[in-house]
Amino acid sequence: MWCRRLACLFKVPCRLSGSTRHHSAWLPRDRRTILAAAARWHHTAPESLKCAWQLHGDHLELRYANTLMRFDFVWLRDHCRSASCYNAKTNQRSLDTASVDLGIKPKAVRVDETTLFLTWPDGHVTRYGLEWLVKNSYEGQKQQVMHPRILWNAEIYRQAQVPSVDCRSFLETDEGLKEFLQNFLLYGIAFVENVTPTKEDTEILAERVSLIRETIYGRMWYFTSDFSRGDTAYTKLALDRHTDTTYFQEPCGIQVFHCLKHEGTGGRTLLVDGFYAAEQVLRQAPDQFELLSKVPLKHEYVENVGDCHNHMIGVGPVLNVYPWNNELYLIRYNNYDRAVINTVPYDVVHRWYAAHRTLTAELRRPENELWVKLKPGKALFVDNWRVLHGREAFTGYRQLCGCYLTRDDVLNTARLLGLQA
Repeated sequence: MWCRRLACLFKVPCRLSGSTRHHSAWLPRDRRTILAAAARWHHTAPESLKCAWQLHGDHLELRYANTLMRFDFVWLRDHCRSASCYNAKTNQRSLDTASVDLGIKPKAVRVDETTLFLTWPDGHVTRYGLEWLVKNSYEGQKQQVMHPRILWNAEIYRQAQVPSVDCRSFLETDEGLKEFLQNFLLYGIAFVENVTPTKEDTEILAERVSLIRETIYGRMWYFTSDFSRGDTAYTKLALDRHTDTTYFQEPCGIQVFHCLKHEGTGGRTLLVDGFYAAEQVLRQAPDQFELLSKVPLKHEYVENVGDCHNHMIGVGPVLNVYPWNNELYLIRYNNYDRAVINTVPYDVVHRWYAAHRTLTAELRRPENELWVKLKPGKALFVDNWRVLHGREAFTGYRQLCGCYLTRDDVLNTARLLGLQA
């Protein structure tokens, strides 16, 4: 839906008010040549249909690998990878984008079986590999998935029999770390077994994949039911499914849980794939999915307990999608911390409540609930941008430790091991 809307926004009419032919007399000779060439497709070879191209007034149209692409001339000049325009050692642009003439047009175009060649008015030549253009074009990106995932409910996850990774393999081998990260990227949760049940060993575990993100809760935290913080989590009460730190402008990316001790009953951890639930909403009620992805809400954390004084506000929709391919990348769902809804006009808010109810019903379906009993030695990593967590009420003394990780660093570690992230 987003892609169709963007296409409408940026679509250039084929005809303005009749033929453009009568406008060409006042154009420079090379400009008229370009317009004349636009009437037909050019092929890499007379019999080849693998690649063909046309020049238009302000863009190049290229058909390659079953993809029809359109490239603005300024874009083609700006992304030049020649030595004078791009530093291959630092992978940074050297060209000053603001210096490119917004009316620039290529003086000559040539395409062979693998490469597009553009000669600009000043004689500079830009070369693009056709495969690179498919990968980096808007049309190519619409067909790509940024982060491959396996959406799951409880039965799908159990059937997958996703293995936990042994702590020693996780800490000491790239193979163990890569297996862990692959599980995490695909499912949004991953477990490490045989961890020494101390805060210090849990910290070492977390630092294997990321920098630890220090927040208002500190760096590494102990989690008990002493109500030492102004949060329902610091009680023995049940917690409904939610994502954490929705009141941050950028919610924490990954959360680590490690149960160090529990002398009592209950306290199972609830996990729900928020993306799976959102996908059901998209299929059943696409208009409601769109509403949840557009309406901005405030989430708020107000705390005045002991020496802790905080007032945090985060703003954003419940569902966050990449606009070019409608891929969901973040769910911000926490009914405890949602602030007063004062960012939505009256004629939209009722429809928003209906959409929120539809999503909540999916999140609360019993078949979507994965219940896990955390125990000493078993650490859990949760993608806080995707998987909601909660817990059942418990009795006795229960102590957890954990931390938040910076999402960028986790994904960086995965990419360095050759994973798509």
